[in-house]
Amino acid sequence: MTLHSDVAELLAEAGIVDVDVDEAVADDHARTSAYLRVVSVIAASRSRDRDRAIVATILRDPDESGSKTAVVALVDEIAWKVTGPAEFRQWSDELLPEIDQLKAEAYREFIRRRIDDWLFYLSIKDGHVPTPAELAEVTDWMQRHLAEWSRSPEVLAVVAESARTKKTRNIAKNRAGSRELRTE
Repeated sequence: MTLHSDVAELLAEAGIVDVDVDEAVADDHARTSAYLRVVSVIAASRSRDRDRAIVATILRDPDESGSKTAVVALVDEIAWKVTGPAEFRQWSDELLPEIDQLKAEAYREFIRRRIDDWLFYLSIKDGHVPTPAELAEVTDWMQRHLAEWSRSPEVLAVVAESARTKKTRNIAKNRAGSRELRTE
């Protein structure tokens, strides 16, 4: 497959007709933007059957930075849609062989960390209250995400006490004391 045929195939599969394939092939930024649109359409689908093939196609792109960005966007969107950590683990395990094809170890590791972060978040959403040691295992991004979005006073208390950054601890502390959270 060529980059041109890969981009054309992804756009066609997503039903996106307003992207100039030649322009996307010539411009990394335009191509990444096209991939993000494809990912958004694909993530909105109920079927997850083609996700691995789509990720494999995106990750063949010579611009690994742009393809990593698109795959992370897909991981993020699917994490919001799944019913729990088991479903997300099963889905993400399907992608790992494709992710392992990335040449840049830092990009492989970034995607794997994002998957781990979402697994952590989904377990908390299912009722798990993390220990400070468990919280220390996730990225600053996920700690901040928990501080900003968790509705659990217990989780917010752990984040307020144990997050790595002062800003994240303060966000969690302020939210834990908010009247809105107490009235639910």
